[in-house]
Amino acid sequence: MLSRTVVLKVTSWPWMERMVKRSFLFRKLVQRFVAGDTLGEALDVSAELARRGFLISLDLLGENVKSLDEAISAKNAYIDMLGAIEARNLNASRKEPIEAANISIKLTQCGFDQGDEVAERHFREVLTEASRYGNFVRVDMEASEYTERTVSLIERVWPDHKNTGTVLQSYLYRTPSDLDRMIKLGARVRLVKGAYAEPASIAYPKKRDVDRAYVELAKKALRQVNYPAIATHDERIIAELKEFIASERIDPASFEFQMIYGVRRDLQEQLRSEGFNMRIYVPFGEAWYPYFTRRLAERPANLFFILKSLFKG
Repeated sequence: MLSRTVVLKVTSWPWMERMVKRSFLFRKLVQRFVAGDTLGEALDVSAELARRGFLISLDLLGENVKSLDEAISAKNAYIDMLGAIEARNLNASRKEPIEAANISIKLTQCGFDQGDEVAERHFREVLTEASRYGNFVRVDMEASEYTERTVSLIERVWPDHKNTGTVLQSYLYRTPSDLDRMIKLGARVRLVKGAYAEPASIAYPKKRDVDRAYVELAKKALRQVNYPAIATHDERIIAELKEFIASERIDPASFEFQMIYGVRRDLQEQLRSEGFNMRIYVPFGEAWYPYFTRRLAERPANLFFILKSLFKG
């Protein structure tokens, strides 16, 4: 069986990226995980999901912009996303104070690599625009080199903008401390396992340890975090947390489950039908390849589809 590390390595090869992007053979697989190249396509997908009772988070794909102009363009795209959500009335079904549709952003798209002050300025502009609509902006967590900078930036903007929160990754050893920092703030947290290739010096290398850390952190978040987001597709972990939620008499309205568009659609429907808040991350945009490879790494069997196609006529 291919490991996550092997998949990330193989899909990083330039010839593999060129082949996947150019070949129609992979279009259907890409479309399973990516809601389209344009905001309009993503809004159409989101409207259908909302009609079926799901919550939405729009996610413009792309990271690590190379210039200030690109960072400004990404910031403006985020602002356009917030306006489009309002124009399409996707928050009509919101259950106060939680929004039915929000956005997810990456600070490296905002200009982190051009300087913390650049990213913070753009981030604040997006938050100001979101506040006009009573909306929320989630900051995605990226590779470990950005973890401390991201947590610190949330702490800096929080006194002025409380319509934000971030993502924490259970595979990092430092995450319990970061969770305490977010609890102290009162910021919303999305808990994930982590999808980047990180060294064993800073992250658990074994899945069982990542899973154990996830469950421990999730239980703490469910008790102490302001409206936590439990983001996992792991059915075993979800079952354990549902038992915990029932035994602790935790109000289902006080948190939400989250999953990624196209992943475990059966489980998404099940949780929604059971009365849980179920938010789906809806990714879109032309810069989809790094995101797509991380989805493959989470389910390495999908890579066989790509590799087998190389040897077919």
